[in-house]
Amino acid sequence: MFTAGAESLLRQAREIRDEELGRLCSRVCALLGREDWGPDALDALRRLFLIVSATKHGRRLEQPCVELLQAALCSPTCPEQLQLLCAAVLREVSPSRSLSLTCDRVQNTQQLGLVASVLLAQGDRRQVGSVGQCALRVLESRQPEGPGLRHLLPVVSKVTNLAPDALHEEQTNTLNRRLGDWLRHASVQQGIAHSSGGFFSTPRARQVRLGTRHLPGPGPLSPLPALTRALVPEPPPSHPYSGFGAGSQPPSLCCSVVVEALDMLARVTCLTGCERSSGACVPAAAVQGLSSEGVGGQGRGSCAMSPVLGPFWPRTQGPAALRVLPCLPQPGPVTEVDGAVATDFFTVLSTGQHFTEDQWLNVQAFSMLRAWLLHGGPGGSSTPDADDRSELEGSTLSVLSAASTASHLLPPQERLREKAFEYCQRLIEQSNRRALRKADSELQKACLVEAVLVLDVLCRQDPSFLYRTLSCLRALHARLCGDPTCVRALLPVAQFFLHHGEAAAVDAEAVYQHLCTRIPAEHFHSPLLALEFVQFCRASLPLFGRHLGVLRSSFPNLFKFLAWSSPPLTAEFVALLPSLVDAGTAVEMLDLLLDLPCLTAALDLQLRSSQAASEKPLWDVSVRAAGCLEAFRDPQYQALFQHLLRAKASGTTERLVPLHQLLQPLAGCARVAQCAEAVPILLQAFFAAVTQFADGTLTSQLALLLLERSDTLYEVPGYQARVHKVLSSQFLALCTRRPSLVVEQAKELLEFVGSLGGPHGGGHMLTSVVWAIGEYLSVSWDRRCTVEQINKFFEALEALLFEVTQSRPSAALPACPPQVITVLMTTLTKLASRSQDLIPRVSLFLSKMRTLAQSPAAGSAHGEEDARAVLTRATELLNLLKMPSVAQFVLTPSAEVSEPRYHRDTNTALPLALSTVSRLVERDAGLLPG
Repeated sequence: MFTAGAESLLRQAREIRDEELGRLCSRVCALLGREDWGPDALDALRRLFLIVSATKHGRRLEQPCVELLQAALCSPTCPEQLQLLCAAVLREVSPSRSLSLTCDRVQNTQQLGLVASVLLAQGDRRQVGSVGQCALRVLESRQPEGPGLRHLLPVVSKVTNLAPDALHEEQTNTLNRRLGDWLRHASVQQGIAHSSGGFFSTPRARQVRLGTRHLPGPGPLSPLPALTRALVPEPPPSHPYSGFGAGSQPPSLCCSVVVEALDMLARVTCLTGCERSSGACVPAAAVQGLSSEGVGGQGRGSCAMSPVLGPFWPRTQGPAALRVLPCLPQPGPVTEVDGAVATDFFTVLSTGQHFTEDQWLNVQAFSMLRAWLLHGGPGGSSTPDADDRSELEGSTLSVLSAASTASHLLPPQERLREKAFEYCQRLIEQSNRRALRKADSELQKACLVEAVLVLDVLCRQDPSFLYRTLSCLRALHARLCGDPTCVRALLPVAQFFLHHGEAAAVDAEAVYQHLCTRIPAEHFHSPLLALEFVQFCRASLPLFGRHLGVLRSSFPNLFKFLAWSSPPLTAEFVALLPSLVDAGTAVEMLDLLLDLPCLTAALDLQLRSSQAASEKPLWDVSVRAAGCLEAFRDPQYQALFQHLLRAKASGTTERLVPLHQLLQPLAGCARVAQCAEAVPILLQAFFAAVTQFADGTLTSQLALLLLERSDTLYEVPGYQARVHKVLSSQFLALCTRRPSLVVEQAKELLEFVGSLGGPHGGGHMLTSVVWAIGEYLSVSWDRRCTVEQINKFFEALEALLFEVTQSRPSAALPACPPQVITVLMTTLTKLASRSQDLIPRVSLFLSKMRTLAQSPAAGSAHGEEDARAVLTRATELLNLLKMPSVAQFVLTPSAEVSEPRYHRDTNTALPLALSTVSRLVERDAGLLPG
């Protein structure tokens, strides 16, 4: 989520018109045309990038502006920040026919990376291959430790993703060798200070605390200047030496203080491991040799180290000063995240003040490793024959021999896999260390996830790695289960066991049980985990096999993710629902879907009651819910809350009307409202899946649940009306699928019609139920239909029509929609045509309805157009009832007449019958006596 200031800027950028954009482009052209690459050009390009990237639709730039952006991007004298912005703007306006970039003549690797990113954004497959070949030529022509190669690895990774066949076999082998070297043989010494850029925005370094002063990572070469500034007092402004600079002579009185500073620095660097570097460490005795007397006795000549230390370096000559020289510019070894000196090879989790070029290549090689391994695939010229491998997989000796094989004897692809395996094993070991900084702790978790995913790919491509990985992952899973902060790493571990559980004889069901039971219940409030969990479930559906029942029975837990983070997860659950629902859980799942906003409110209360006061609240703090919290803790309602918050399917449904009333203060929460908006979409996905396998019994159960739940929904503003639209259409679909539902559920339908007291939620559900009664309560659909049933429904619907038309509209009971009135009149007429003793009663009632529709009161209550529709329908039905045999033919057609062709072809029987009846009952036709 953006801050209010960022949202305001984005909104302003989206509202920029083409005229204003044209003026900004003219200003950019003026600045770039005269090569004015100062702050004004930087600011103008930032504004231009914000405007072109703030909208989903593409913005078109003028041709001169595009040409100048390309020229600045390719200029060898253009500043780096300006080139980055030019490339970013050109990527946003791609694809464009105005681009004329080419990477053939670009020499600088950083420029080549930027130009390649623009060309790849064009989406031209021919350009993708050309860019890949250009980047690979540079990689092949330079040594692994050469400068600038790290700008090309993202290009190669993107090319591989867009065009997997763009690389030749020899190029693939070359890159396999390079990646293996970068992963395993990066330097273990820290780099010298320079602008690193790349993967991390700032170097990850330990901070040294000396006394009460906290000194962060210092300037260009060593921590000595910052240390001396911390230990040497600043002279007062009135002091004659208060303004001396780097070239001035410091007072001799400061030398003793500098010597103390050097002595402390020597001891600090010895403690942090400088003695392990290639340079000599500064011994304390050597620093102590620079006493104040020695300084005074040697004189104040020039010193070669004065540019490093500035004015605080004593200008001495002699062996004592020379002994200090080797230590100052030498970097120390890299360290682990817990501060210990690294004793193994460099990885992405190694820390240091600055990184060398090959260390950055190590980081980037790992970032593209999994995609590259998948690109290589299990086959290829460097892969052993399947028959030979199958003979070796089963024996312990083969595992030992594979582990001990000299890596330089392996083909490039196999060698890369071996290096990748060692790298991932080291990452898993490093992830067990306790990081000193929170950022490093988060990086540990991310690298652990990626390492397990890479191991999964390796074991799928080469099963000989499986037996070397299992013990490590078993121990890792046991550790992760007890660490709630690393819960995201459990997902790739579970995926590994899904892929390899049977081959390794591992009982993976316990892994799935823990995954589906504890994680959603305890971490439902983590949106990133929720998305990754649901995506994991979707991706792993083909692998669950006989364990799919664990996932299906855990749908109440999965719905907690959905209830709390419904906007980003709605589409994911729409795709997942068909696999979650089955005949045994369909009714319970539908019931929980209808209570999903209520579940959101209950989860809100659960967080309010369990989270510590010192933690940042995860709920809407603007909503006060003191009474709800008391009810949440009340033993009287514990059973209902436990049912709503259950972790697994119980096989039963509960009426939660008491909870709806208790949780009403939370109905206005934004999170509850968002969840309520997602329910109609989920209901449609649910019924689309259920209708594929529902039998008669399940169809009857679902229809009955729709009737029961239509008037027991959580009262969120607008929720009932939206849900009733879906329920009404799905009830009709169920009745169409099984017409005998009306006769089988006659008692429940009569109770539904008799207990309404008027339409609710816009009358959609009532309209569908009444229409289904009129359509399917007939002997032609079910031989069990009797005249007694028809008479009972007629009386119930007649009473309902009288109630909705005679009652005066109020705030509690709004005016009945005209659709409900017309459907009620039509259904009564249909029932009368099937039991002709009822024709006089319905004719009398229809005559009253005509009179009522023509009265001024009806026009004021329903509107002129609605009153006219009621009048027209009443007149048509009265005319039909004047000829009962024709009315029965029209209102209760046979199955043959109900086919669509009778409603499309004007020469068939039904339209002809309607037109004949209209002519017979009209007085103007002259066929009937006046």
